Amino acid sequence: MQKINRNVVLALLSLTSLIFLLFQLCYYKFYLSQKNGTAFSKVRGSQSDQDSTRWHVVRKFLGLTSGHNIPVYLIDPLILGLVDKDIEQIKNSPDGPNPECKYFCTPRDFTTFALLDKTWKHEVGLFRTAEKMGFQWLKIINKDPRLDGMDDLSGMEIPLHYIFKLASHAIHLVVFYERSGNFLWHGPLRLKQHMDRKFVPFRKLHFGRYPGAYEKPELLLVSIDDLKVQIPKNPSSFLEEMSHSRFLECRYREARAFFQLYPDDASLDAMEFRKKAKSLLHLAALTLNNLGVKFWLSSGTCLGWYRQCNVIPHSKDVDLGIFIRDYKADIIPAFQNAGLPLKHKFGKVEDSLELSFQGEGDVKLDIFFFYDEDDHIWNGGTQVKSGKKFKYLFPKFTLCWTEFVELKVHVPCETLQYVEANYGPEWKVPVKTWDWKSSPFNVQDNGVWPIDEWDNVIQIY
Repeated sequence: MQKINRNVVLALLSLTSLIFLLFQLCYYKFYLSQKNGTAFSKVRGSQSDQDSTRWHVVRKFLGLTSGHNIPVYLIDPLILGLVDKDIEQIKNSPDGPNPECKYFCTPRDFTTFALLDKTWKHEVGLFRTAEKMGFQWLKIINKDPRLDGMDDLSGMEIPLHYIFKLASHAIHLVVFYERSGNFLWHGPLRLKQHMDRKFVPFRKLHFGRYPGAYEKPELLLVSIDDLKVQIPKNPSSFLEEMSHSRFLECRYREARAFFQLYPDDASLDAMEFRKKAKSLLHLAALTLNNLGVKFWLSSGTCLGWYRQCNVIPHSKDVDLGIFIRDYKADIIPAFQNAGLPLKHKFGKVEDSLELSFQGEGDVKLDIFFFYDEDDHIWNGGTQVKSGKKFKYLFPKFTLCWTEFVELKVHVPCETLQYVEANYGPEWKVPVKTWDWKSSPFNVQDNGVWPIDEWDNVIQIY
């Protein structure tokens, strides 16, 4: 038998390998691309495989939720930021495929969606279908703070976050719940000990480091990268809201301990005052919100929220703070139109402004304006009979949301430092005799108003 030429054998092997490779390429092009759908191949365009994977994972997730009638909406800050720049074009764009994947192919580890809890029934079938589609998933649960109160601290556990992972991309589904203050809330993302902390890079998540509070969004159905998806109708407003959404719960456990030491005043007078104070706070919030003026619980009202989760019955007023930069000349007429006559006006916009309005009965609303200095923030006070000025110093603070007397309101995020600045280290001990000129821990003399300014800076009605 003649020996086979080695070069001929090598040539045949090379040719066979080349034919097999060409077959694989043709198989991928004509079979897999059709299997994934024509829209996917068109959207890919010149995008890399990694870019198209992101789009493909989002498409499969939207198909999963749509198949189970779960109305999710997009809240991913990176994508919404891009969408906001083109929002008018997107609103008016045709429903047909786009030649380029501009939004969902943007490099990122997650795509974030939101879900309103009351719009679905926690169907087990959703997760079975997800697994059949190739998703791995993780559910994060924690106690429902809406069930906490002075009598019960054992809230049942509820789902707060879901992670759906496929290939190299993940979907973060944030569950929003409606609170009694008529706003939406999401909880923190806290992993329990048995959970896989390497499931996804959790530290990169945009939602979950803190609880958040949001207004109920108006949604808009649009086509983005050939995918039908709901988004907030005004993406820029949502993104602005997101940047200031941190939420603080009332400290019911500490409040319960406080009332064990100092039993609550359950007299008819106390109940009546709290009722009037709640009504006055709701009216004040409505008035200032309509003006677009940001405010927070201050002084005794803030102390009541932080220490005992309620209005202090012997305080006899409602205290709010406003940064002087947010002052508007419309504030006084707006409150007067709301049925709250001006009781007094001390100071001026440039220095130590404070307003007081008369509420129902003997309950009044005090509004203190705060001035920002290099290393502290302060508000002023004025003594009528002498024209003396006082200054109350606070460390710098930011604002968080909370829920108080069934109302979504701001409080200083650094509440303890704020309260300690005003009331000192013994703030936990109730004080019923209070002199605003000497009792505050942070009060300082600030000179005297010139006599020729008294008519302007000391006005009593």
